[in-house]
Amino acid sequence: MGEIISLKEMQPGQKARIKEILSSGSMRRRLLDIGLIKGTKIECVGKSPAGDPLAFYIRGAVIAIREEDCRNIIVEADDCRKKTVGTERKTVALAGNPNVGKSTVFNGLTGMRQHTGNWPGKTVTSARGTCRTKENEIQLVDIPGTYSLIAKSKEEEVARDYLLSGEPQAAIVVCDATCLERNLNLAIQIMEICPKVILCVNLMDEAKKRGISIDLPLISERLGIPVVGITARRKSTLNVLTDAVDTVLDEDPKETLKRKNTENLGFDERREILEDVGLSEQEKEDRIVTSLVTAAERVCRGAVKAKSRQDSRDRKLDRIFTGKIWGYPVMLIMLALILWITIVGANYPSELLADGFAKLQIKLTALFAAAGAPVWLHDMLVLGVYRVLSWVVSVMLPPMAIFFPLFTILEDAGYLPRIAYNMDKTFKRCGACGKQALTTCMGFGCNAVGVMGCRIIDSPRERLLAILTNNFVPCNGRFSALIAIITMFFAADVGAADGLGQSAAAAAILTLLIAGGIAAALVVTWLLSKTFLKGMPSSFTLELPPYRCPQFGKVIVRSIFDRTIFVLARAIAAAAPAGLIVWILANTVIGDISILNRMVDFMDPAGRLMGMDGAILTAFILGLPANEIVIPITIMIYTAQGSLADLGSLAEMQSLFAANGWTWVTALCTMIFYLLHWPCATTLLTIRKETGSTKWTLMASLIPTVLGFAVCSIISLILK
Repeated sequence: MGEIISLKEMQPGQKARIKEILSSGSMRRRLLDIGLIKGTKIECVGKSPAGDPLAFYIRGAVIAIREEDCRNIIVEADDCRKKTVGTERKTVALAGNPNVGKSTVFNGLTGMRQHTGNWPGKTVTSARGTCRTKENEIQLVDIPGTYSLIAKSKEEEVARDYLLSGEPQAAIVVCDATCLERNLNLAIQIMEICPKVILCVNLMDEAKKRGISIDLPLISERLGIPVVGITARRKSTLNVLTDAVDTVLDEDPKETLKRKNTENLGFDERREILEDVGLSEQEKEDRIVTSLVTAAERVCRGAVKAKSRQDSRDRKLDRIFTGKIWGYPVMLIMLALILWITIVGANYPSELLADGFAKLQIKLTALFAAAGAPVWLHDMLVLGVYRVLSWVVSVMLPPMAIFFPLFTILEDAGYLPRIAYNMDKTFKRCGACGKQALTTCMGFGCNAVGVMGCRIIDSPRERLLAILTNNFVPCNGRFSALIAIITMFFAADVGAADGLGQSAAAAAILTLLIAGGIAAALVVTWLLSKTFLKGMPSSFTLELPPYRCPQFGKVIVRSIFDRTIFVLARAIAAAAPAGLIVWILANTVIGDISILNRMVDFMDPAGRLMGMDGAILTAFILGLPANEIVIPITIMIYTAQGSLADLGSLAEMQSLFAANGWTWVTALCTMIFYLLHWPCATTLLTIRKETGSTKWTLMASLIPTVLGFAVCSIISLILK
């Protein structure tokens, strides 16, 4: 007898016979018409790229059937399924605490054969990839890092629900060899709900450096599951893990269950606790957690030995990075250094990209002329859409390609969690959480990424506070304009005659400006927590991982593919229609003046009140899709051109601005409004997606705008 399953469960290459059709009405008749009567032989030959519909070989023809209809067709699958690699893909979940190297294991096993998306109905990102072992083709699902399956955050809820769904045939639990006992808490919980589990003890090299020895066979005996030790950054050590996965997947489930040391792990004890009607829910939870911790202690007793405490280096470094005297100054110095490297490093590649796009524009113009295209079509597509896109890429890509890897290096080295540790008391006084400091750091690269990063905050109220105030941190798209304005109107006046000195001065002034933005975020957070979002700060626990030497190669690749390209793609998607709109407004004349100039005249009184002018304010409004195009639009208005304009040097730009009435007060107000104005379109869409609320999306736009208008108006009133 074969296995009784639905047609939906068949895998490519698997054969079966029709046993029963549960469909009714016209669908049942259609299935019978194509020959699906009882006993019909059928073979699954593939799935569409989206996984639905499925394709089957039926009576000499290949028939596609939707997944929902496949559920109602019951078959008896042949026992002789194809066992070759690539015919049956088995699903394995990859679980673990944060900071155990789970992502390194995932990347090492899947390479570039992976894709990301959102879990169904959730905003938490999922990562799936394929991995070939000696005997199986595996779909590896990287579930969110979590300390427990007792769901408190979206990540923990997703991890728990996925493991309970029954989709994964096995689970790999990644643990840190330097703190195995604490990590085993999660591993034991997963063993209770998953029939097949492999314990992967990562960072064995770190454990060796710290004088920690682990008896892996003894751990395996006490757990009753395979236990392997690896160093994930060395890909060669992953072979032992894939061999263990093959062994577990091919093992009889009864043998797997028989091997599990359920008594030693306290499974029965916790079941009795849950069934005790005399205990409150809180008492049950306390006793279950105690039982889990005790079980982990029993497993590790005598199997994990440490010669002595080997984290003195980390403690010494923490005296600098988290110390009372040096903690905050080091944070500011680190920020200024990253900004300086970004400013200096981005100049040359930006110029190369701009030159390359300019040369390509000449060729595009020649192509349009050769094709006999009308002038208006050329101007709209080339001078409008193409020129905006080329500006965004040449301005955004180099700083992001430098900033994101530097940011990721700090993350990989273990420094970023310490920023949250340093800032928690400050954020708590504002009614928020120290983890908001991490999302603030993410906002430096892109505010949309910072908003998505707010998922790490457990409290919905505090998560919303972080989302609403993330825009006060200038993103990468605003850096270029701020740096240009600082260099033209301020850096040259502080004795910075040479290029490097001028860049250092610009970095210092930009750091002070960013500090002002963070201060504004804290003030607004405090006001919101006392008004619209009242509540007490939640509890705060955050693991401070050991300092590690970053994996520079993987950091660069990961930051470019996961962050730089992602952010750039979203900016391009927003900037392309913006270029079209700007061109139409600049070239559509009503009476004797263009729509764009009418907008400038209308906005001029408000702009003057804020210490700017109508051209600048109009440029900010039209720059909603992408902050990078605000300055080019301003130049276009000043030069009365019908397309996006650029000038050859900062000196030319400064002369143009000065001729149009710019002073250092104008520059200051423009920088402050760059810092304090509505989020870009990409960030607003992300806020809408993360909050699911139009009201809070509008609030996220209004709060910085109102504050920016007020601050600029006050400064203009005082200084003019």
